Formats: sequence, C-alpha cells, structure tokens
Amino acid sequence: MAKPQRPGANKGNKKGPTKGTGGLGRKALEGRGPTPKAEDRAWHPAGKRKAAAERYAASGGKGKPGQRQTSGGNPNRSARAKDNTTETEVVTGRNSVLEALRAKIPASAFYIAQRVEMDDRVKEMLSIATHRGIPVLEVTRQELDRMAGFDGVHQGVAIKVPPYEYAHPQDLLEKVIDRREVPLFVALDGITDPRNLGAIIRSAAAFGAHGLVLPQRRSAGVNSAAWKTSAGAAARLPVALATNLTTQLKEFKKQGVFVLGLDGDGDVQLPELQLADRPVVIVVGSEGKGLSRLVAETCDQIVSIPISTATESLNAGIATSVALYQVSTIRNAK
Repeated sequence: MAKPQRPGANKGNKKGPTKGTGGLGRKALEGRGPTPKAEDRAWHPAGKRKAAAERYAASGGKGKPGQRQTSGGNPNRSARAKDNTTETEVVTGRNSVLEALRAKIPASAFYIAQRVEMDDRVKEMLSIATHRGIPVLEVTRQELDRMAGFDGVHQGVAIKVPPYEYAHPQDLLEKVIDRREVPLFVALDGITDPRNLGAIIRSAAAFGAHGLVLPQRRSAGVNSAAWKTSAGAAARLPVALATNLTTQLKEFKKQGVFVLGLDGDGDVQLPELQLADRPVVIVVGSEGKGLSRLVAETCDQIVSIPISTATESLNAGIATSVALYQVSTIRNAK
C-alpha cells in the first residue's frame, strides 16, 4: 500500500510541459517605452517652463512668461510686491533718528523699545511719527540689538528708511551759486569706513560746508553706520556721488572752484592758506594711502596740517575737522 503524501507535496519528479502565464508578463518584458522629453515631464524645470509659457499664451500675452496670474487681474499687485522687496536702511540712536524725522526722511516704521526711558527727544520722535502717520512699533531691546547690528548703539529707538538718495555734484554747486554763497565742499578719495564717513559728514555740517562728494567706486556709502556716526547730520548735509572723482574735480576747476588736497607732505601749511575765502573743495584721502596719484595731480594746492613730530598722522575725520575749522575761521573773520 502506497504511503499517503502530505498536502502540497510534489507528487513526483515527472517532467513535462508546464502551464504558462497566459501572456501576463509580456508587457513587463517589453519595458516602459522611450523616455519622455524633458518638457513633457511636469516636475522637470523644462516642463515647468513649458507650462508657464502655455499659461502666458492662454492669458493673451499679459504679464511675463513664467509669472503666475493674480486672481482678479489686479494690475497693481505685482507693483506692490516689488515695493515690498525694496531695500531699506535702519537708522538707530536718538540724535540720528530725531534729526531724520525732523528732516522729513520718508520713514516707513518707527521702533521703540519696551519700557524705554522717556526724555524730550523720545517724546518729540513719537509726536512727529504720530503726526506723519508713521507706524509706531513697540519691540524688545533684543530685537533692537539685532536691528542695530554688531556693536551698534540704538538707545531704545530706530526707524526704517529707504536707501539714501545721492545728489549730483553739479547740482550742488549750482544751488550754492544761485544762493550767492561761496562754495565749500569736501571730497573723499578712498574713504571706505562708513564710520569715518559719518564723522566727516558731522564735521562738514558743523563748519558750514555745502556738501560732500563721494566717488562711485572704492568708497563708503551713506548707510546705517554712517547715519549713526553723523549723529543725524546726514539728514541735513547733501552727499553727491561722482562717477569719476578726478573728472568731477576738473569740472569744478573749470567753474572757478579751487581744489585743495590734504596731505602730510603738502607744499602749503594750513595756517598759511590763502584760498580759504575762495570757492574751494577740500579733498581728503584714505588714512593708509592718502590721496591717489591722479587726484593729487588735479589739486591746485596740497595742504598739510602742522602737528607734533611724535604723532605720525591724523585720522581722516580729525584732519577734515581741523581744515574746515581753519577755513571757517578765515571766512568768518572777513
């Protein structure tokens, strides 16, 4: 009697034809076909560009290719979005903020620290901001620290202003001439530290200069650090931007303005200066390199400030202050 087998066991090693799949695996063997083009793949950048172009064509050519159409077709929406991305500067410090508000700089926000110590300046700031409809935002001191940046001092207040608008040097000169005043300008050659720029702006405003001229390249700009160091004088003294400083100085000379360069090896000492009561522009070089060669060759006179032999040189801001004080003293004496 044959021994019964367990269920599912192979009933023998007999070989023969086996049942097929009925063609169920034929499709898998054929593969997925050719790879779709990049523009036909929705997730691919080329596919996204194609879809954007189709949306652009469907909209009748309105807007820009690749730009999503806004619901409702508001034409000002994209303009508002662009305005929101405009770069801004943060001005900190009570004197700087107050002077900027007094000068009606178009501030977009006024920040004040929680539990700030109220004095007359803060009260005036709040009054001006409220009167002009500037949003007043109460923030923590930690937030103001972040806004002021490294080693910045905010004194509990800050405002957000648009980027500084530079004047044209020729416009500054024409305005002074129209007022029948004797032009006095300061030009900076290679001053790259914004704090030095701020100090020079403050001195120029204090001693009656009519404006500053900066080269477009290799120069510090009027940013938040310069605003802070100027103690608000940047709101009162116009700053012009020259495409080429040497060329601009030559243009000034053609219109009767004398160009005086400050340098330790000058051929004229400051107390002996004879041109102080004439239209002048005082050119200040960088502390390390001094005046550049082309600028020095353009100057009518190179003026030196007599100092003790124990002192190697003066800071650019201090040198500018001394020179402006001397010119102001001579002019006021006449």
